[in-house]
Amino acid sequence: MLVMVKSVVVVESPAKAKTINKYLGSDFTVLASFGHVRDLPSKDGSVKPDEDFAMTYEVDADSKKPLSAIKTALKGADILYLATDPDREGEAISWHVLEALKEGKAVDKVKQIHRITFNEITKKAVLDAVANPRDIDMDLVNAQQARRALDYLVGFTLSPVLWRKLPGSKSAGRVQSVALRLICEREAEIEVFIPREYWDVTVNMNTAGGDNFTARLTEYNGKKLEKFSLTTEAQAKEVEATLTGAAFNVVSITPKTTRRQPYAPFMTSTLQMEGARKLGFGAKRTMQVAQRLYESGWITYMRTDGITVSVDAVMAARDLIGKEYGAEYVPASPRMYKTKSKNAQEAHEAIRPTDLTRNPAAAYSELEEEQARLYELIWKRMMASQMEAAVYDQVAVEMRDGSKAHALRANGSVLKFDGFLSVYQETIEEDQKENIKKDGDEDDTDDASQRLPEMKQGENVTTKKLETHQHFTTPPPRYSEASLVKRLEELGIGRPSTYASIISVLVDRGYVTLDKKRFTAASLGRIVTAFLMSFFDRYVQYDFTANMEDILDDIADGEKNWKDELRNFWVDFHARIEDSKKLTITDVLNTIDLLLEPMIFGVGEAAVKARVCPTCGNGRLGLKTGKFGAFLGCSNYPECGYTRPLSAASDEKNADGSPMAAMEFPKVLGNHPDNNEVVSLRKGPYGMYVQLGEAEKPRRTGLPKGTNPASVTLEMALSLLSLPREIGAHPETGETIVANIGRFGPYVHYQGRYINLKGDDDVLSIGMNRAVTLIAEAGERKGARGAAEPLKDLGAHPESGEKIVVLKGRYGPYIKFAKKNITVPKGTDIDSFTLEEAIKLLPAAKPKKGAAKKKAPAAKKPAASAGKKKAPAKKKA
Repeated sequence: MLVMVKSVVVVESPAKAKTINKYLGSDFTVLASFGHVRDLPSKDGSVKPDEDFAMTYEVDADSKKPLSAIKTALKGADILYLATDPDREGEAISWHVLEALKEGKAVDKVKQIHRITFNEITKKAVLDAVANPRDIDMDLVNAQQARRALDYLVGFTLSPVLWRKLPGSKSAGRVQSVALRLICEREAEIEVFIPREYWDVTVNMNTAGGDNFTARLTEYNGKKLEKFSLTTEAQAKEVEATLTGAAFNVVSITPKTTRRQPYAPFMTSTLQMEGARKLGFGAKRTMQVAQRLYESGWITYMRTDGITVSVDAVMAARDLIGKEYGAEYVPASPRMYKTKSKNAQEAHEAIRPTDLTRNPAAAYSELEEEQARLYELIWKRMMASQMEAAVYDQVAVEMRDGSKAHALRANGSVLKFDGFLSVYQETIEEDQKENIKKDGDEDDTDDASQRLPEMKQGENVTTKKLETHQHFTTPPPRYSEASLVKRLEELGIGRPSTYASIISVLVDRGYVTLDKKRFTAASLGRIVTAFLMSFFDRYVQYDFTANMEDILDDIADGEKNWKDELRNFWVDFHARIEDSKKLTITDVLNTIDLLLEPMIFGVGEAAVKARVCPTCGNGRLGLKTGKFGAFLGCSNYPECGYTRPLSAASDEKNADGSPMAAMEFPKVLGNHPDNNEVVSLRKGPYGMYVQLGEAEKPRRTGLPKGTNPASVTLEMALSLLSLPREIGAHPETGETIVANIGRFGPYVHYQGRYINLKGDDDVLSIGMNRAVTLIAEAGERKGARGAAEPLKDLGAHPESGEKIVVLKGRYGPYIKFAKKNITVPKGTDIDSFTLEEAIKLLPAAKPKKGAAKKKAPAAKKPAASAGKKKAPAKKKA
């Protein structure tokens, strides 16, 4: 007799559950936990250092429903498989799910409980995982518990200190504060930066045969030219006069072949970087899109800092490269990449397609545009990683004049074989130029792309035209999402899964703004960072934070005890917190005022002048704090009551990065091209906004969150005033989607619902594809009711012209007409259901409650005569 075994599989998302259920069959019930089911309550005392770091967890309100569904499914089940994501966080989620089920006694009768993981959602991977289960790895769970406890202890202990000493500040975090420090230090570098002038010289040359090429001056009067050898126009003109028309002799020709090696496949951080550079995605959006690709089985797990790839995937790539590009593009031996980090997310694979034969063309035909674009990036990177190197023919020619005192150098480079560049080339930012391997290339400072004419050693060449170029050094660029992620990764701070959330927190709390894809430190962020560096410097040190990551890795490896490490951290940290209670607000403000002088007042004599109170003339402006945060005030208070918002002095910058003078409002931006009405930027009690005209009720629109007022132009203001903006008709329902800004921020409006925009979404430019994605995500979100699925558009009512649509409802199909919902009779064939049949049902629609005619109000009782008191009610015995 065949005994059926009932199994329940718990994953994290419903999309993943649907895919996996297809692979496992009817004997398995696959349900989603919707991510974390338990967490530390957001209140003091959830972690108890005095009780051996006991942690109090609570089931999240949104998790009660999915947990209830899992409990119901487990009734009569034989096996429970915990199949959450294959990383520390996923391991912890499995443990939390199991603990919650144990508390509800839902697994008392379950015979077997297993933990399974798979790096890709393919049938083979899922079936292999079920065939090879294991127990929950408590070392991984404890590493995650330690991370959560550390973050909690820092946040709930340090943040109250901030609130007391710096009113208006929001919070501090173990990793977020270090990331904020990076952005603030870059801002400080820009503020104190002093440009330096320098000149270089290029020479247009002719060979003996009359061929033209360009060289640069490398030595003058017997001295090698460095960057700042020529610092004035006079020096440059002297060189020009000396060398114009001079004859030079070719003293050496150095040919060489260089090889440029391909990049490793993506890991989380490099995917986030390239998503930002090539696609314009923020880190958060990149991870959201990658998550959907993983859950639908297109790519391997996307949270990893490993770059190793399975042998099967490597061989599949080599086979496909040979077929699609030719045998010459396949290297002699497979390329094997080794992860450098100590504990690369438990040795996960790199991010790669699960099936390389599904090329980008297939992705664009089957996936949403955002997913297809990211998949194309991942596919090309994986293919390129197994291709032959690019080969360049390079030549360097050195020339000297007759006196041997002056030297020129010309470089030429020709791509001989494109290799992996035929598929993929990484985008390099100005501040993120990476070392490119070139075998045998020791001096790649001048990789000129010109092709040099043939020359011989000893040949005479002449100068045709000499050009001098003036340059100024520029300050280091502000961090982009890509360069910030790269810097955090270089310093060993955080983990791939945390970068997107770190960036979101900094923006959401107003510590930084993201303008033109670059982070600018806001005044609040600068003040918080200055406070932490002054009084809690150890805990925002890069080495200290990176060392904590190493300790968490050691806990995950079972080499260290998680509670011992929490204890080591807490003893010193708690002592520093206690010491901070002795600080006065005056002490804090004086320290921060000095540190932030370049930000607030500029540098040098300009700072001294900017400190003078403009009202009394002899008071000194300094940092003050109040209920609503920091501001500048006069030292002669209360005799002089001059104050100025700190943001007006610091957040708006000139083009060179120096503080802009305080803005005055309203600020006229220009005139509307249609009606010539004045468009102005104004400051109200609820923030900045733009206004059209001066009517009694003028048209107004608030600035999107994070917008720098100094960057608002007439064009931008006109775009904001044109809101709401019609994006277009939904491709499935035909109903209009509108973008607008409301009191809670930018949103899209569809079928009566308001869906908030996320991350990098711009209300002025969001397109149909992204809007439809947001609407779909809102419908799938846990605990939220999505828009009803349209089944059939019947057309317009012949009398009113209003549309009649059949929708799929919770309790069966129904007709939507003129804001009314009319149930379709059971058994009706929707495919053959007609407009005429629908119209017959409309009169039968029941009126909504409260829609009936109101009864006439009862006649009022005559008022009691004046002075006549109502008899008091008798008390019950």
